[in-house]
Amino acid sequence: MDDRRRYDRATAALEPPFAILDLEAFHANAAALVRRAAGKPIRVATKSIRSRPLLERVLALDGFQGLMAFTLPEALWLAERGFGDILVAYPTADREALAALAGNAEAAGRITLTVDSTEQLAFMDHAVAEVHPRQEIRICIDIDAGFVAFGGKFRAGALRSPLRDADQIAALAADIAKRPGYRLVGLLAYEAQIAGVGDAPRTGAARARVIRLMQALSARELMVRRGRIVNAVRQVADLEFVNGGGTGSIERTVREKAVTEVAAGSGLFHPRLFDFYSRFTGRPAALFALPVVRRPSPGAVTVLGGGYLASGAAGPSRLPQPYLPAGLRYAPDEGAGEVQTPLLGRPAEDLRIGDRVWFRHAKAGELCERFDTLHLVESGTVTDSVPTYRGESKTFL
Repeated sequence: MDDRRRYDRATAALEPPFAILDLEAFHANAAALVRRAAGKPIRVATKSIRSRPLLERVLALDGFQGLMAFTLPEALWLAERGFGDILVAYPTADREALAALAGNAEAAGRITLTVDSTEQLAFMDHAVAEVHPRQEIRICIDIDAGFVAFGGKFRAGALRSPLRDADQIAALAADIAKRPGYRLVGLLAYEAQIAGVGDAPRTGAARARVIRLMQALSARELMVRRGRIVNAVRQVADLEFVNGGGTGSIERTVREKAVTEVAAGSGLFHPRLFDFYSRFTGRPAALFALPVVRRPSPGAVTVLGGGYLASGAAGPSRLPQPYLPAGLRYAPDEGAGEVQTPLLGRPAEDLRIGDRVWFRHAKAGELCERFDTLHLVESGTVTDSVPTYRGESKTFL
């Protein structure tokens, strides 16, 4: 049975729009991530999952250890519900959440905050000044993992930390060591130009060669620089972890002796953006179904909703993919709409009012901001339904 018929039959009792998770694909993707990690633990990126029951399910699998959260309120909520070893991978300016962390011994022992400047530490000091007794706050330093060439005229990678060299980072580590109320426990470096950029784009072989050359040079440069940084910081702090990588770079990142763990999350759902890598393949696991509600002309149908654009640089790559039936495409003047989405192509001629069109989101967890439930499909049936963050009335960003 093809996937479309399998999904249609499994969810026949559900009224679209709704979202599903193919558990067989999900577990196959998890096993593939563990193989690529070659024995190093994988810290699960919560922004790519955004469902508490699914996070529990992943952490129960061999090879996964700890969470990488995206906000401090999210981390506090997860800690309250029993999760431990939570790294907040982005700096926070939430005074209320900082005070809550500093005043809660259990949460402070489970959560690590990320910084890249003394200014952030000063902000934290001010935010928790009235908390008594104040708990020690665990700290991770974020390192710029971007690739810079031609005397700084070329850069690839996310604009995150301003810290690049070992002396800078060792100086911040020494400052943290001298500050009361903080303990440096980790380092973080996310090589977005490798982990988040597919090296097999559909824009041509020439572009693919340029991307692969850039990524090879970047990986080589970062291996040396990250090793020097870790050695320098270990002179002033007893590090518990050095985190690197992402779904798109796992097999490269784990080769570095300095790295003790890798991060991943998107690879579990395998959204559309991860179709464009040569080093690995995955199975689409997270999908959403929209109902056909109009037939405006021959070779065209309109589905309800659909404007679920992914974050990042604006462009067609951020649109959801009309996935099943294969061969549908957007109307160029309308794209994915807020309340309706016209679709064109030969398969539209066979679709009728009430039929489903299955979509894949361009990114992973952002899908869960649109749906309150993920219906789990296994062996041709819906075996369970679990809430997303939205389904538990949690919207952290």
